[in-house]
Order: sequence, then structure tokens, then C-alpha cells
Amino acid sequence: MNAEPLQKEQGSIFVNTENIFPIIKRSLYSDHEIFLRELISNGLDATQKIKYLAGSGEYQGELGELNITVKIDKEAKTLTISDKGIGMTGDEVRKYINQVAFSGAEEFVKKFKDAGENQDIIGRFGLGFYSAFMVSSKVEIITKSYQDAEAIRWECDGSTSYTLEAAEKAERGTDIILHIDADSEEFLEDYRVRGILTKYFKFIPTPILFEEETINPVAPLWKKSPTEIQDQEYIDFFHEIHPGAEDPLFWIHLNIDYPFNLTGILYFPQIKKEIEPNRSKIQLYCRQVFITDEVKDIVPDYLMLLQGVIDSPDIPLNVSRSYLQSDANVKKISSYISRKVADKLQEIFRDDRPNFEAKWKDISLFVKYGMIADEKFYERAEKFFVVENTEHKFFTMEEYKDFVAHAQTDKDGKLVHLYSNNPDQQDLFVKTARAKGYDVLIMDGFLDSHLIGNLERKVSNSRWARIDSDTVDKLIPKADTEEETSTLSEEETTGLKTIFGTTTTNPNVEFHTQALGEEQMPVTIIRPEFMRRMQEMQQTGGGMYMGFSMPETLKVMINTTHPLVKDLAVSKDEKMARHLYDLALLAQDMLKGKDLSEFIQRTVTLVK
Repeated sequence: MNAEPLQKEQGSIFVNTENIFPIIKRSLYSDHEIFLRELISNGLDATQKIKYLAGSGEYQGELGELNITVKIDKEAKTLTISDKGIGMTGDEVRKYINQVAFSGAEEFVKKFKDAGENQDIIGRFGLGFYSAFMVSSKVEIITKSYQDAEAIRWECDGSTSYTLEAAEKAERGTDIILHIDADSEEFLEDYRVRGILTKYFKFIPTPILFEEETINPVAPLWKKSPTEIQDQEYIDFFHEIHPGAEDPLFWIHLNIDYPFNLTGILYFPQIKKEIEPNRSKIQLYCRQVFITDEVKDIVPDYLMLLQGVIDSPDIPLNVSRSYLQSDANVKKISSYISRKVADKLQEIFRDDRPNFEAKWKDISLFVKYGMIADEKFYERAEKFFVVENTEHKFFTMEEYKDFVAHAQTDKDGKLVHLYSNNPDQQDLFVKTARAKGYDVLIMDGFLDSHLIGNLERKVSNSRWARIDSDTVDKLIPKADTEEETSTLSEEETTGLKTIFGTTTTNPNVEFHTQALGEEQMPVTIIRPEFMRRMQEMQQTGGGMYMGFSMPETLKVMINTTHPLVKDLAVSKDEKMARHLYDLALLAQDMLKGKDLSEFIQRTVTLVK
């Protein structure tokens, strides 16, 4: 039996304030383009519901082509969103549209702002439809339910008054007609609407038609089973979401449904040596609808250089769906992603170590940052973290300990990891150390100075020293290394210090004599390891040393077994002493300005 035809009625939307719509327009969303995402999301829900009802046998009618259409009428200044979902009856319009489910809008907005990001407002209050009034002077709804009911027309001009009456509509579904405000006419421009649709709905399963074109032809690869996907498909999808980027190194397919639901694909991109964090490379989706690219609460900071997509309905969102809340689920998801990344790196290291080592320069930035920032990640990374020496051989920390065991110990019995943070500039020091039988690691990354401090605290009975420090001279000589001896008298060595003392007025320069061998430089400058570290800490905002000027202390080693130094001990030529000292400064890239010009002129004279 059909219901009586609806008689036109007028009434008031059920709220306890007259200021609801100005507040919605001003405060509901920070970005007004969100209205289109909310209205289309409602259409998607209606479409999914009719599919479910048809699948369960509750709806026996023809589904037809289930799509959502967006149309612009510039002359009428309207934007229309149409779906072919379940539609609404008059009673449902009264229930879902006419009652804004909270009392005191001013108090509500104030409460939300005071609470920060701790209220799941969209899910609780269902305000998505009212976002239409941010850009509209009037909104119409023409809807026909899948049930045996007449079509309904609802209209509201942004006040609390509405009209509800019978309408003509042949097909099931809902049309929402927005009469765009004068100050929002950007949403009548084709390019603007297309950009919003592409941004938010590129991967939804329901076709969206705009100007007779399907906006979302690309299937969301992360919804497929990893066993069904070829490597090239992963690469093609990467370029779909990050056009113009180089091929990724590898990827991780996320798929978990307990204790939370999360799917997605995270890619390891090729990274330059310098760190350039871009926090807009991971896109968050909720049921394939784009939400935000601000995922700092979900993805740990040290993985923010990853790229790709994650999709979860279990992440709470505030009223604008643009900022994530820190709750238990988010923390679990963050921990899960970190573990999956560590598992993937361990898998590659175990199954294809040559490939892992070849990609280490790119991978290492993630690994080192994680080891510094996260204790749990450090524990996992110990299995695959590697160091590279100047011979380009790779070692885990345990392997390296065995490799240099008893060959690089100081007088306290600690294993010393010698490293260079600039192998090209410090080539002379590297060669000197290697000539003595020591191994040198390359630690020239952006984060390496921070990582070294962590390693020293965690790796027992070991320490690290830069190759141009005074540590090399303190190492216990290898058993097969002959100790050099000087043939100069004590008076001659004392005289050398006096001669070289005339080359500088800097009180923080110390001159020392040592038999280093004829193959070594006549004069070498080294930095005390402790003072160098204090300076680096100060330069990077280092704790207790802030506000103090740490002096540049240099130790000048005069090689008493070098022929030039032996001659100098006899000739006492101050110009030659200055030249050898400048050579040592040049080797440390410390000869600048006027001193460098004088050195060049002096060299030309010597060559002549």
C-alpha cells in the first residue's frame, strides 16, 4: 500500500542556536574544498549500501551503472553531485538532514578547539553534509529512495528554516545542488573541481564522472594480494602517485586486519647524500578516499622519507579529517610500520646481501635515523646495520670486531674504530693509518656524527676516533710493525720546536716531535679527539657547552725521520719551517685567504 503523497511542509532545523550556519561556515573546516570530499563520500556510502542490499537479496531491483556524477552550471552558478545509491525517504530526510545532532553550536566549537585533537567529531556528529554551506547560499536535495516511496525535495538557504516537498525524480538516488556563494565561485571553475576530485578520489572503486570523463581510472594496487602483483606493477603504481621520480629501490606491502585494519604500499626511494625531508610523500587514505599527507603521528619521523600510501579506517580524525590523533591505535600502527620496515631490511640483508650493500648508501639514511631515534628499531637494526671501510668492504658490527680484533686497541684495551668523515680531504691521514696496518671506516653521512655517539654507548669496550685525531698515535703498534727511531739529538729536536714556533702566534697550537718514518709527511696537523667533539657539539647546539667558545686546538707533529726535517734541524731556515707548516694546514683544508696566497707565491719561487 502506497503512502499518502507528501504535502509541502516548512519547519526549522533542530538545533539550539540560531547561529549554527555562520559557525559551520567559519569554523567547521579550515580548508573549504573539503565540502566536495564530504558530499561525494556520502554518495559513496549510499552507493556501497545499495550494492550490499542487492547482494543480500533485500533489494531486488536493477542496480544499473553505479557511478557518481559532478556537474557545473556556470550560468545558474550551481554545482551538482549525483549518486545512484539508496536515496532517502521523507522521514529519513527529517531524521538525517533536519537534526544537527548537538546542542549549542557555539559551545560545541569552543569545546572542540579547547580539546585540541581529542574528539572524533565526524563520526559522532555527522556534520559532513553541512560543509556544503561553507560555499553555498542555498542547498537543494532531490532524492528518491530504493524503497517504494515518492521522490523528495529539500531546500535550505543557510538559515535554520527549510522546505520539504514532493518532487519529480525517475531514478533511485540523490542529487545535491549547491548554489555557490559569490565569494566561492572558484568552485565553478572546471580546473578547480577536477583538481579536488583527482586529489581525493583517484583510487575509489565507484566511477566518478566529470565532464563525461572518468576521474578515477586507476585501481588501488594496495587492495590486491601481493601474490597477484608483478614487480613492474609496483613500479608503475609508484610513478602513478609520484610522477617524475626515479624508480624506487624496493617496497613493502602492508596488509593487516587485526588488531587494526591497515593496508598500503611503502616505497624506499633513491635518496641523495644530503637529507632533504619532504613530509608530503606518504598519503593517508580512509577506505580509498584521500585524507591527508600529514602522517607524522602514524609514521615514525625516521621513516618520513619513505613514499607511498597507507589506508586505514581505524585512524581517528578530527572535524577536518586533516590531522591525526595520538591514540592507542595510532601508536600500534606506528610500531607495526616500523617493525615491517625492519623485517624487510633484514630479509634483503639475509637473502641478497650484495644487493643490500649496493643500495646501502640510500638505505643507510633510514637505518641510521631509526637507530638514533628509536631503541626498538636499534635492536632490530643491529642484525643488518653495516659499516664500510675505505677498501669498500662491508661489515656488521660483530664482523668488524672480529676483523680488527687485537689490531686496533688503545692502552686501555678498548677496540678503536678509526673513521674518516671526508675520505678525499683526509686521504693523507687514511694512507698513513693504513701504512701502519690499521683499518679505516667511511663515516661521511649527514647523521654519522650523531650515530657514532650512540654506537660508543651501546657497543661495549670500544670507542671511535676520527682519522685526523691524535688517537692513531696512541694505538698499540702491531706486532709486525717496526718502531721508527730518530737520529736527531735532543738539542736538535728542541731546536725544531723553537723554529716551528715562529710560524704562528696562536697559543692553541702545540708542536711535538715524533719519528713517523720517511714515507710520511714532514709535518702533520692533528686535532685532539676530545676537543674536536666538544666543538662539534657546540656547533650543533650541544648541551652544557652552549655559550662557551671552544678553542681550535691543534697538535703539530714534526716528523724527525723525514729528510727535510733533518736538514731543517741543521739549517734552522724559518721560511722552510713556515712552508712545511703551511703544507700541513693545506692538507687539513685550513690554509685560507692571505696565508694561502703567500703559500702559492712562495711555492712558485721554490719551483723556480
